Amino acid sequence: MFYHLLYPLHTTFSAFNVFRYLTFRTAYAILTALVISLFLGPWMIRLLKRYQVGERIRELGPKAHQAKAGTPTMGGLLILTALTLPTLLWADLTNRYIWLLLYTAFGFGLIGFLDDYLKLSGRRGDGLGVKEKLLAQSVVALGTALFLYLFPDNPAVVTKLSVPFFKNFTPDLGVAYVPYVVLVIVATSNAVNITDGLDGLAIGPIIIAMLAYTVIVYLSGNVKFAQYLNIFYIRGAGEVTVFCGSVLGASLGFLWYNAYPAQIFMGNVGSLSLGGILGTVAVLSKHELLLFLVGGIFVIEVVSVILQVAYFKISGGKRIFRMAPLHHHFEEKGWEEPKVIVRFWIIAIILALLSLSTLKLR
Repeated sequence: MFYHLLYPLHTTFSAFNVFRYLTFRTAYAILTALVISLFLGPWMIRLLKRYQVGERIRELGPKAHQAKAGTPTMGGLLILTALTLPTLLWADLTNRYIWLLLYTAFGFGLIGFLDDYLKLSGRRGDGLGVKEKLLAQSVVALGTALFLYLFPDNPAVVTKLSVPFFKNFTPDLGVAYVPYVVLVIVATSNAVNITDGLDGLAIGPIIIAMLAYTVIVYLSGNVKFAQYLNIFYIRGAGEVTVFCGSVLGASLGFLWYNAYPAQIFMGNVGSLSLGGILGTVAVLSKHELLLFLVGGIFVIEVVSVILQVAYFKISGGKRIFRMAPLHHHFEEKGWEEPKVIVRFWIIAIILALLSLSTLKLR
């Protein structure tokens, strides 16, 4: 909105030329989202308490987590609000990627909201079934995939795959690009959901991964930087940095209240939407495979669950980890919750730095 209202005035007042720059608008999108999140946070916590929207702790989890029962949840509503308003204020609203990201965010957010609602209302204690959730996620992701496939900005590269460390190896997926995009977005959404098990554990790596992809989409959307780094140039992708900035600011503000000991949890409405956003940004930047490194924490958490379940079935009841996902394993070993969280954040930072280095190492 500001871009459309104020930038045209630069012909009369040169100071308004600043609204042309992505870096300026991204910085202020971060600050605006942060302020909104910090300002609305206490009100949201009080509102959720008033309507008794409190977390229900599974009996199968660590015993210490029972003390968290009743903590306000569905804080993802705060995140979605805080990222949407700055996006509408600071982004170029003629950019189709902005609307595609908002569609994905609210599509996955709606699925998470329904899942949370069913659990907390007592109508269905386990919320949406696994098949129901995957089907709903796949439908939303399919909308994103089909839009990118059928209405590409650059048909020559839309179905091509960028492989880290390789300059000229860019396999063309053809029509298989559509299910590939669905898989990336749905898998990322569920990976973030699985990781969201400790105070601030998921939102920290989300901030780190989103910061890394903010850099990547900025470079991918700049023809000179893209040519220099020999990565795909994605016309219009630069504007996604403003959206990423909004997500960063909203997430930082949420972390203020979600840090240990948490005053609010994001719930599935938050984790599913943030995961969907991260997967979509990776797809838009043509750096989906880099998610294995950028979002390495999420990958590790998912793999720990897969290994635990598979080994349990194969061995007839034996376990690899004391408890899965992996963060619970370390809790069961006696690590204090803040230690698990901070160490996972440190690993996430290292992985993000390594991922950015691959842009040049090719």
